[in-house]
Amino acid sequence: MAFNVKDCVSEGVFADLQEIAHSNVDFSQLKNSTVLITGAGGFIGYYLTAALLLRNDEYQENINVIALVRSRERAEKKFGKLLERNDLSLCVQDVTQPISAARADYIIHAASQASNIQFETDPVGTISANLTGTANVLNFAKDSNAKATLIVSSLKVYGVIYGDKDKISEEDNGYIDFTSYKNCYAMGKRASETLAASYCTEYGMPVKIARPSYIYGASSLDDDRVWAQFIANVVRRQDILLKSNGAANRSFCYVTDTVTALLFILLHGENAVPYNIAYEKSDTTIRGFAQKACEVFPERNMKLVFANPADEKEPEALKTPLSQVPEILDSGRLQNLGWQPKVDLAEGIRRSVFTLEHLG
Repeated sequence: MAFNVKDCVSEGVFADLQEIAHSNVDFSQLKNSTVLITGAGGFIGYYLTAALLLRNDEYQENINVIALVRSRERAEKKFGKLLERNDLSLCVQDVTQPISAARADYIIHAASQASNIQFETDPVGTISANLTGTANVLNFAKDSNAKATLIVSSLKVYGVIYGDKDKISEEDNGYIDFTSYKNCYAMGKRASETLAASYCTEYGMPVKIARPSYIYGASSLDDDRVWAQFIANVVRRQDILLKSNGAANRSFCYVTDTVTALLFILLHGENAVPYNIAYEKSDTTIRGFAQKACEVFPERNMKLVFANPADEKEPEALKTPLSQVPEILDSGRLQNLGWQPKVDLAEGIRRSVFTLEHLG
């Protein structure tokens, strides 16, 4: 191999990758196998790819990774010298086209647009990656006679649920307006799960389904997602401005815990059975995430400010049978597989800021 992972990534990223590589995932199942990862240039796909390469560095497991990406230029910038390794190869194409890679033993379909801006400007591309893209991945898996395929879905499949529950379990099912383009992502993910179940039933294929919560970490300073903006504020030592009362309650899960969860589901999950990915120590409101970001770095003297002074008052949570259930996921099913999350919200924010401040 030309370069070790340690020589090609920043200190913070390497520490995260080590945590994944040294987790209780049964990586021995992947030894001497080929793994195709779609969306490998994305936030989650990159960590999955680099973690498997690190396993090769430290345990000589001979895992060959095929990284499916849309842009060679962006992939070369993202992976750098790692692309000179003989255990990593690029497959440059859009996932909405038939997969042109060589066969694979394991497949993780993580290619998907996940930004609200993309939902607004490219709803067709967003839903296509989950409709046509998932069909292409499953056809490739069938032709490869793959040992397991993982479809990365989303908590957005639940839609809006009403009731006095505190958490959402995998059996819950809420309302989504399927005639609205704004739901291109949510409906695409729902359809991808139905495709997974259909291929499982008709062809007897081992297909697994993951439903991550809000994944956070050292994405980029330009990421438009709200949690990423808060982390960017900390890096830039700016006060955090909220344009609402920030009362929305959500499950967040740090990138390393999410990656280990995906691998657990791939290797140990039941076919066509969805698994929520969340860590209860990171469940919080939007304003709670912003406040925690300020608290983790008290020496920076940052504070939470509100565009509307009326929003400063802490909102009261009133539960009734007609209340909307918050986007808090119950991950008990996944933890019963043996998955053990490790990074709480404060630690995740601390790592994210450190990594972004030490890139390059």
